[in-house]
Amino acid sequence: MSQSPFTQLLDLACGAFLLAAVVVLWRRELTAIVRLFALQGIALAAIALLLGLREDRWNLIVVAAGIGALRAALLPYLIRRALNALVAGCGESEEVRETQPLVNVAASLLTAAALTLLAYAVARPLVELDPTPATHALPVGLAVVLIGFFVLVTRRRALAQVVGFLLLDNGITATAFLAASGVPLIVELGVSFDVLLAVLVLQLLTVRVREAFGTTDIDDLRELHD
Repeated sequence: MSQSPFTQLLDLACGAFLLAAVVVLWRRELTAIVRLFALQGIALAAIALLLGLREDRWNLIVVAAGIGALRAALLPYLIRRALNALVAGCGESEEVRETQPLVNVAASLLTAAALTLLAYAVARPLVELDPTPATHALPVGLAVVLIGFFVLVTRRRALAQVVGFLLLDNGITATAFLAASGVPLIVELGVSFDVLLAVLVLQLLTVRVREAFGTTDIDDLRELHD
C-alpha cells in the first residue's frame, strides 16, 4: 500500500474513531450510544487492519479481525441485551435515556474540544520523535481516552458508564497501535478477554441492581445508601 492512500485511509479511520466518541456526548438515547460504540469498534479495527497491511504483519490483521468481532459486535450485543432486560424488567422506558447527565450537552461538547486540544498538546513531543502517519494520529487515541473518562464520570446511568469505560479502553488500544504499530497478539487477546469479562460482570450487576432497587441512576442509589 503506497504512502498517500495509506495516510488518507488512516486519517479517515482515526477521524471516524474520534467522531464516534464525541457524538456519544451529544446523544442521550442509550441505544444510539451503543450503536456509536459499535461504529467506533469498526473504526478501531480499520486502524489495526491498515497498520497490518502497511507493514505486512499478519498478526495485526488477526488482531483487527478480533477487535471487529469483539468491540463492534459482541460487546454492543451484550450491552443491548442488558438494556432490553432492564426495560423488560421494569416495563418502562426510563432506562433507555440518559435524562440528566451531570454536564449538559453543550458543555460536554466544549469539554470534548478542550480535551482534544489537550491531547494534541501532550502528544506533540511524542509525535515529533517519530513523524510517521501513525504517530501523527497518536493524539486521536489520547483524546478518546480523555473523552471516555469524561463520559465515565459525568453519566448517571450505569450502562452509560459502562460505555464510557469501553470508550476509554478503545482509546488506550488505539494509542498502543498508533504509538508502537500494534501490540503482540497474545497481549491483545489477554486484554480483550479481560474487557469481555468486565462487561459480563457489569451487565449482571446492572440487571441485579435494577431488580433490587428499581433504578440504575447513580444519584438515586446514593440517596438509598444515605
